[in-house]
Amino acid sequence: MLDGIVWFFTNIVQAFLNFFTALVTPSAWLDWLSWTNTTEDKESLMRFIYYGGSIEFFFVVFTGFLILTAIGLWRNSIMWGTVRVLESFANGVGRFFAWAGLLMVLQQIVIVFVQRIFAQAEISLGFGAVFSKDISWWAEELKLYNALVVCLCCTYTFVQGGHVRVDLVYSAVRFRTKRVIDMLGALLFMMPAAVLTWMYGWYFMWRHLVVPKPSASDTLDRLITKARAVRWNVETIGFSPNGFNAYFLFKILLVIFTAMVFLHAIAFFYRSYLEWKEGPESEGKYLDKDRLGDETAERVAEIH
Repeated sequence: MLDGIVWFFTNIVQAFLNFFTALVTPSAWLDWLSWTNTTEDKESLMRFIYYGGSIEFFFVVFTGFLILTAIGLWRNSIMWGTVRVLESFANGVGRFFAWAGLLMVLQQIVIVFVQRIFAQAEISLGFGAVFSKDISWWAEELKLYNALVVCLCCTYTFVQGGHVRVDLVYSAVRFRTKRVIDMLGALLFMMPAAVLTWMYGWYFMWRHLVVPKPSASDTLDRLITKARAVRWNVETIGFSPNGFNAYFLFKILLVIFTAMVFLHAIAFFYRSYLEWKEGPESEGKYLDKDRLGDETAERVAEIH
């Protein structure tokens, strides 16, 4: 037990060193962004892969959360500012990628017309450089639009209060009790689930982008050794011969989705705490919710 406590606080202290080391030596883990297939590029890529799913990275993020929370407890205005920034980010991303739903419907209509009415086997787009794919490719690509909506609009839907909740006791308890339940939900469910999904999804993504395939059990030294043979091997295998072949995008979306859920868990925890502290009058404070339906209803009422 004592060893675990010492290990925990040691990692928190080391998080400061790891963070500042990463800041002053960015080339050690970001040199691969200007890929020239050199040894330095390969080693920096392996460092990036290792640290992205490492204990060191977790404690850097965790320590940053503790520091921001401590500052926010001291100055609630900073905590409110964090809530507004994170919720605005969720709303902005969600509102933009929600249009993928419309694009998905329009593309399905085009597929039906091209295939059934014009009896064509391919759809081509572009001027000069034409992008041409089989009908089955475009049909399977519809899954990507669905994934964009699910992964990138999840936190937006959370901000808007659109997720389904199973309510057993929540509606019957007092306002501040609800906020305590929300805080516990953010800390005990949202954050741990996001961390576990990230740890799985991070290496799952990279195993479909590079070879030799990295593993969560690999040490940094082992990955650096693998760097000598590393090369890009982006997954382009489809479920059918002429079907959609960019399924690696789904792995990337999984990682982005997890990061967004974790960030919104912070925003939800902070909002719940501030509303608990300030009372019912702060409910929905600074909350940017869509009101198109309300405005439409008001206009209809005015007309009648």
